[in-house]
Amino acid sequence: DALPICAAAANVNNAARAAAGSNLDPYAPAWSNAPAGAGGADQRYAPAPPSLPEPSPAPSLLDSLSRAYEPEDAADAAATTPARVRAQLERKWQHLLDKSHQYTLYRWVGFAALLSLYLLRVWLIDGWFIVTYGLGIYLLNLLIGFLSPPIDPETEGPMLPTSHSEEFRPFTRRVPEFKFWYGCSKATFTALCMTFFQIFNIPVFWPILLFYFIVLFGLTMKRQIKHMIKYKYLPWTQGKPTFKGKK
Repeated sequence: DALPICAAAANVNNAARAAAGSNLDPYAPAWSNAPAGAGGADQRYAPAPPSLPEPSPAPSLLDSLSRAYEPEDAADAAATTPARVRAQLERKWQHLLDKSHQYTLYRWVGFAALLSLYLLRVWLIDGWFIVTYGLGIYLLNLLIGFLSPPIDPETEGPMLPTSHSEEFRPFTRRVPEFKFWYGCSKATFTALCMTFFQIFNIPVFWPILLFYFIVLFGLTMKRQIKHMIKYKYLPWTQGKPTFKGKK
């Protein structure tokens, strides 16, 4: 039994000497002792190193914001384009209105010219009297709001001082001047556009409409004047009282 063991030990020693003579490591794995080719160790016996993905550059803040507001598909892009155009037009129109706020005289001169153009057209084409009647009722309603305080004194108490000893308070309107002008101009322009469509030319006997409008205007203004006299206010701001000091 000792002979096979000794033979095996001799074989191990011979293999170790042979590995030392050929610069091979007997205890290294088999692929590391593979024969070298022209370019070094044979790559067929070496495991491929793991490949790591290249890091992608971090997106900038502008790219993130642009992706957040980008539509997901073509249908969303087609749907958002009219909305963006409308928003831009509304901003530009509001900017023009804000710039015209200080030109009170020119705004009312423009409204008078627009109203005169409308009346001239109605007189020349001899029609659209029901549109004219509706325009008159709407302008009368705006006028009453322009002449009235924002709070009715009959229900919520007086808004203006009733004696000289009370604190000065300027008159405030239910419909401010700019909204009154804008409402009148928009209504007149709409009525002028309606005169170009025959569907709004309803045949009526215009003298009856004119008579009814005059009566309605008289009764409405009479009630408004009585309201002013009863609660002692005027639809404009009087001068603030000043007091001279003793010399």
